[in-house]
Amino acid sequence: MVQSTFVIVGASLAGAKAADALRENGFEGRILLIGDEPDPPYERPPLSKGYLMGKQDRETIFVHPSQWYVDQGIDLRLNTVVTAIDRDRKAVTVSGGETIGYDKLLLVTGASPRRLAVAGADLDSVLYLRRVGDCERIQRTFRSASRIVLVGGGWIGLEVAAAAREAGVEATVLVAGELPLLRVLGPQIAHVFADLHREHGVDLRLGARVSEIVGEGGKVAGVWLADGTRIDADAVVVGIGATPNTQLAAESGLQVNNGVVVDASLRTSDPDIYAAGDVANALHPMLGKHIRVEHWANALHQPGTAARSMLGKPAFYDRVPYFFTDQYDLGMEYAGYAKPGSYEDVVVRGDLASREFIAFWLAGGRVLAGMNVNIWDVNDAIQHLVRSGEQIDRDRLADPDLPLELLTAG
Repeated sequence: MVQSTFVIVGASLAGAKAADALRENGFEGRILLIGDEPDPPYERPPLSKGYLMGKQDRETIFVHPSQWYVDQGIDLRLNTVVTAIDRDRKAVTVSGGETIGYDKLLLVTGASPRRLAVAGADLDSVLYLRRVGDCERIQRTFRSASRIVLVGGGWIGLEVAAAAREAGVEATVLVAGELPLLRVLGPQIAHVFADLHREHGVDLRLGARVSEIVGEGGKVAGVWLADGTRIDADAVVVGIGATPNTQLAAESGLQVNNGVVVDASLRTSDPDIYAAGDVANALHPMLGKHIRVEHWANALHQPGTAARSMLGKPAFYDRVPYFFTDQYDLGMEYAGYAKPGSYEDVVVRGDLASREFIAFWLAGGRVLAGMNVNIWDVNDAIQHLVRSGEQIDRDRLADPDLPLELLTAG
């Protein structure tokens, strides 16, 4: 009997969970897990949270011990780049020229940080955060630098700023818009995060655009803004978003549009190729449209759906999008999908000033998304509200004495 071969491109959390799910679902064939990094699959949230701040040991970030891959019979190829997909021959080519045939192929190639395109952006201490090596370089920077500039007021920029302040490093955050996280959260909730960082000594520069990074001896010495202001700095950390790694898919002729386009079962335009995680632009059954979500929960859960689909089992991915953050004494969970311009109202239950509240983003009286800040054990109920699609009375939604579970008919 000929043994089937499943190839997974991307030795990430998503890649490891896919290999895990294939074995759990009874696949006994050959699994190749191929990644271009030197480290085995690890989780990324600690890179901007616990591990960056020195609160987690390095061993805790890995998805599985190295022996697990041996025990499961998974051929883990590290420091290996997949350079091409030949869909006609059903084979991939890897660095060094080896060709590997596949019966099914899963792309979990992730995303890469957007690069800052200004003079001086190639200086030695201009840093990005994506991989464990990036995190460790920023850790070393915290030990040697007295002041850093963060370019970008998104989740990564703010989490790194919080880590810097906890390490005793002066931090300036450059925000292109009127507030950090404004496009994601709207002004009412974005102010909460702006105030949080100011209270912890972060210098927030709003409406700020970098024109040049200047250096001395090949290292960062400061940042010039478009308005002529100079900010002295020992390092710059850039967090201006990420782009999906679609080049391999596009060159092979797969459908690509803000990621690799897949259906609800995570199958691409080629029935033998699948995609999951940051790179996948997936049809979401609950939302009725394609979405691409760059968060840990997708990398954790989508591969299980992909694995079942690869094995010919009925499967579709319909989890409510979810992410979390920890900054100083603020912990937050967010569930749902409320893009800028998609919601009409924001309802708050609780107290914004004390940073203990739940916020809801609504359209047509329906909850698109909810965020619990320093209030716990409610996210499942928030996800139920999102999933129900029911119209919810605004006053009832804002009433902290009314349990969330009683707001829907179901």
